[in-house]
Amino acid sequence: MRVLLVEDDELLADAIARGLSMAGFTVDRVDSAEHAEPALKAEPFDLAILDIGLPGADGLTLLERLRRAKNRLPVLMLTAHFELPQKVRAFELGADDYLMKPFEQAELVARCRALIRRASQVPGGALSLARLSIDLNGRQLQVDGQAVELTRREWAVLEALAHHPGRIIAKERLLQALAGWEQDISPNALETHVSRLRAKLGASVLIRCVRGLGYRLEEARASAAGSVPA
Repeated sequence: MRVLLVEDDELLADAIARGLSMAGFTVDRVDSAEHAEPALKAEPFDLAILDIGLPGADGLTLLERLRRAKNRLPVLMLTAHFELPQKVRAFELGADDYLMKPFEQAELVARCRALIRRASQVPGGALSLARLSIDLNGRQLQVDGQAVELTRREWAVLEALAHHPGRIIAKERLLQALAGWEQDISPNALETHVSRLRAKLGASVLIRCVRGLGYRLEEARASAAGSVPA
């Protein structure tokens, strides 16, 4: 899952980004609302983490602009100072969650996963499809009751597909789930990860390629005109 972190404290931003990356997130960082706005317009993120005390336009202003633009991206607000009116204002503007600094990394990871899960088609975080069982919260996969180990990038592909089962996910979106701005993943590399993931999932489910559009996760018995298991 891809996260945009908007935090001007470089040390804190680095710590947050490293912690989220270790938990399986792809993290892109900017240090101001002015840098965040074009990024949010150009890229499809799963979550935004906004510090309230930003230089220039603050996090609340950025949040307000997002919601005025009808952007429903889940947003977690960060702040170093507890002020009840500020917290109330954040929720009134459309914040989905609010976290005080300092915080434990484990709590941040849990809140991020909960927000993304809430916005997905798998709100409970658990999906059963044919002989496949996926625990998106615990990042555990079972096929026919047997645990299957996935690499970090295989998980990134599976998560992007499993949050919206049966729905076509664009190849560009999967590429962006695999890598942020600082990395370059080729379409051939994506196909390699999809091929390896298919082999681990077995024959009861398909990662189906829909020509010119992308991939979707579905039961093997399902088929669609114009699609191929490529």
